[in-house]
Amino acid sequence: MQTWDMGIPELQESTTDEKLKSELLTVNMGPQHPATHGVLRVEIKTDSEIVAEAIPHLGYLHRCMEKHSESVDFRGVLPFIDRLDYLASMSQEYTYSAAVEKMLGTEVPERAQVIRMMVLELQRIASHLMAFGTYALDLGAFSPFLYAFDEREKILRFFEEISGARLLYNYIWIGGVWNDVTDKQIDSLKNFLDEFEKEVVKYDELVSSNKIFQSRTMNVGVLSLDDALSFGATGPVLRGSGHAWDLRKTEPYLLYDKVDFDIPIAHGQKGSVVGDCFSRYIVRMEEVTESIKIVRQCFDMLKPGPIIGKVPKIIKVPKGEIYMKTECPRGELGVHLVCDGGKTPYRVKIKSPCFTNVSILPHIAPGQMIADFVASIGSIDIVLGEVDR
Repeated sequence: MQTWDMGIPELQESTTDEKLKSELLTVNMGPQHPATHGVLRVEIKTDSEIVAEAIPHLGYLHRCMEKHSESVDFRGVLPFIDRLDYLASMSQEYTYSAAVEKMLGTEVPERAQVIRMMVLELQRIASHLMAFGTYALDLGAFSPFLYAFDEREKILRFFEEISGARLLYNYIWIGGVWNDVTDKQIDSLKNFLDEFEKEVVKYDELVSSNKIFQSRTMNVGVLSLDDALSFGATGPVLRGSGHAWDLRKTEPYLLYDKVDFDIPIAHGQKGSVVGDCFSRYIVRMEEVTESIKIVRQCFDMLKPGPIIGKVPKIIKVPKGEIYMKTECPRGELGVHLVCDGGKTPYRVKIKSPCFTNVSILPHIAPGQMIADFVASIGSIDIVLGEVDR
């Protein structure tokens, strides 16, 4: 059997004509391909099994949500925001609500801030579980996908109890949160985290230490720190390239400056280099453990009090503009809100971390085998609802 050098260094350094072994063949990967994680079409030009060029094509999911937001009131924008990264809707809701609150000068009660922080970290865990399960599925492992869904389901049940919805919550409102949490729900969460922490260790043994998984992800899709910064990468993609940048630490919001947690970054495992697919994967797994720590600290910070601040029934935001950014599971989400003093936003513009991550694909694709390119797409963990708004 012929063996392949998975690094293929000579093709990763150059894709000049003299190194091509055959005529280039253009192949469409998607938009129905399961490894594209949504309706993304990637046009790849291949030299046999080697990718010479990759061109992402968007536009299959466009809902014009930014334009729609100009015709509804400030509260009415929230359902549109929910549907951006639909695997992390709580994070999307908070970023927009925080932007409006800052423009209004609204003071959010402390209990509401703690609940917000708690659900944001639970949402991060649920999102990373989805990334873990689908990434293993991309590479041919089915069991981790089922395990991840089982644990994620327990978080979604809690979200359903407090919001009435399982995916698109409309829970974080302008001024606070829609519904309070009960002592019984907190006790259930404590029990879940105690059991789940043990499961994370099992996942690490099952997937992270698996030799097949390691060979499929280590030294594949390498994104250097300089390139990550040049492309404007954020979140696990940037931290997977070795840069400790996390808005929860560098520019704290809510009560993140009052809780203790670390910023996981890639240091390079044995046989792996910083910035490869394995690095981005392992950062997410370590972030799950850190989020567990934050949620547990939120339990201790919960004190009786109101869950929503003083917000007028009809919101009229003063004339001006603001740019609000927060650390979502896939990176920095930015909301640029422009107001003219009326009942509706004059302009809402979203800065999507997933859009930036998709733009990295043409850079890391040349020189990879087609199967490795699948691993590269999965490692950046994109949600197309956020990319193609």
